[in-house]
Amino acid sequence: MNTILRKSVLGIAGLAFTGGVFAGPVAAHAADTTANAKPVTATVQSDKLIPHGVQGNQSRIELNDEQTTNVKAIIAATKKAGMDERAAVVSIATALQESKLENLGHLGDRNDHDSQGLFQQRPSSGWGTVEQITDPEYSTTAFLKGLKQVDGWQDMPLTKAAQTVQVSAYPDHYAQWEQQAADLVAEHWNK
Repeated sequence: MNTILRKSVLGIAGLAFTGGVFAGPVAAHAADTTANAKPVTATVQSDKLIPHGVQGNQSRIELNDEQTTNVKAIIAATKKAGMDERAAVVSIATALQESKLENLGHLGDRNDHDSQGLFQQRPSSGWGTVEQITDPEYSTTAFLKGLKQVDGWQDMPLTKAAQTVQVSAYPDHYAQWEQQAADLVAEHWNK
């Protein structure tokens, strides 16, 4: 997206956000007649977290304490690796798609080959031992090492960067988690 178009879209989004703030919470939910609608937090993200804008419909899940701890572990490992907030967004979105941020062990018949951990990495593919890939810091560091090897990952849409590292059968599914991942990084990066 070119700079002029991006600024126009962000300006319109800012006006819509400001209008929602002044209209208050009653007006924001007045038109919602869907029985099972989940509230979505309105967020404004910098170009650093979502440089290409979100792509496609976005998904969002409520996180429990374990999942939030895993978000914090991914952010800590990203900082330790000397990478920025965008790397954390890519990592968290990937883990949301692969495991919903749950550190999964072997799932028996439901397992995808020998995939385990937050990123569903496989010992048989060289990601590490079961003990290593089920350690959030190790698995994040392994993912980030792969990400660093992708030329120009910083300038790619999230789903392409994640897919290049993960080689998933469902390459476009990472994109649906970009907004929640960016929100989580914005919330926890400076804590």
